[in-house]
Amino acid sequence: MKVTRTGLPEVLIIEPKVFEDERGWFVESYNERAFQEALKALGLPAPRLVQDNRSCSKKGVLRGLHYQRAPHPQDKLVSVTSGAIFDVAVDIRKESPTFGKWVGVELSANNGRMLWVPAGFAHGFLSLQDNTQVHYKVSDFYAKDCEASLNWADQQIAIEWPALDVELILSEKDKAAPLLAEVSF
Repeated sequence: MKVTRTGLPEVLIIEPKVFEDERGWFVESYNERAFQEALKALGLPAPRLVQDNRSCSKKGVLRGLHYQRAPHPQDKLVSVTSGAIFDVAVDIRKESPTFGKWVGVELSANNGRMLWVPAGFAHGFLSLQDNTQVHYKVSDFYAKDCEASLNWADQQIAIEWPALDVELILSEKDKAAPLLAEVSF
């Protein structure tokens, strides 16, 4: 597996090794030991991933920016099994030198990339194709009383979302999410 740091050093692009031949391909999409060793080699915490989540979205669906507050913050390993997304992580740790900064990466079934989004970062994505299926492995169980969100269009953050030829589709909750100045992690 190849691990690359992004402009936010704790957020990582992970590319598993793909074995291809005339029959097709095979990939070990997750290996806990290899994943934890890779994080530790970079001096990062290596939590166990305890829950898997999946979503399916139409082109133009924007989900996020979501996170869980203490005592149940979640680290996320995000991958795409069908379609493509523009995946975004925003640093919401007020004491961090990269507070309010964001990174965006295209993840697709074709490129096989994954994005590691540690706790302390809000996460969201824009679906670039119909029937886009996203898979998340997370480090803590969902806790409704800890769920929170950050406004996807906050001008202080100024995420450069890709332009699409369809109207964006957001949940009412995501449309009404607070601005960065109002969030607490």
